[in-house]
Amino acid sequence: MNTIHQCLFILLTVINLTVVITKGMAEEINIPEKSQEFDLDPAIIENSPVIQQWIQEIPDVSAKILYQPSFRTRYRFGYTQFPSNNDIGGVFVGVEDFFIGNTPLTFSAKYSTDISNSSKDNRISLSGNLQYYVLPLGNYINIAPMVGYKYIETNGYNTDGLNVGVKFAFILSPQGAADIFLTQSFVSPNSKEEVGITEINVGYALTKNIRLSTEIGWQNSIKQNDSQISIGFEWMP
Repeated sequence: MNTIHQCLFILLTVINLTVVITKGMAEEINIPEKSQEFDLDPAIIENSPVIQQWIQEIPDVSAKILYQPSFRTRYRFGYTQFPSNNDIGGVFVGVEDFFIGNTPLTFSAKYSTDISNSSKDNRISLSGNLQYYVLPLGNYINIAPMVGYKYIETNGYNTDGLNVGVKFAFILSPQGAADIFLTQSFVSPNSKEEVGITEINVGYALTKNIRLSTEIGWQNSIKQNDSQISIGFEWMP
């Protein structure tokens, strides 16, 4: 019974708070005058905070579409596996699309490594990139040229250098609820050590701030081809 009483108390508190906020907004509006101006029942205006907000100030919807991102910054960590390296396992951490001020410019970084004791199958990857989204951030589809640095170590050889490419965003549900990111980049392009990297990342929100994500990546170089599969969690502030 105590639990039921507590739940009822919380529910009544929330309802009361909502009523207080709505009444507070209503007191700032001349409801009879606005009901005649917009040909609305006064009770509808009095009980609708959304209508009251629009009456007080019409939101700039176009600016919201342009400047409010449809995706959020994601801090990532989890388990990764390397099928092309005897299925050894490892871990990864990183951040995706950390917004630099109120601009379309974002920063991403990732580190992954195996956790085996074998020197032959070592896998290490470290990268940091800047992306600039060319379409309005509120779009459900976007594209961003990227440039940065990447270090790769695999099967006894390593390479590093300039990392350039492009990132595609497909927002299935806004504000991090569900999305797909496709990245194609090249390390040390136009050199003997060039490595092409393709990555597909899919994320789905479990709560407002926590997501489950999976990523599949392929590395293609003159020396060999490698693959990587990751699954983990993402925290969105």
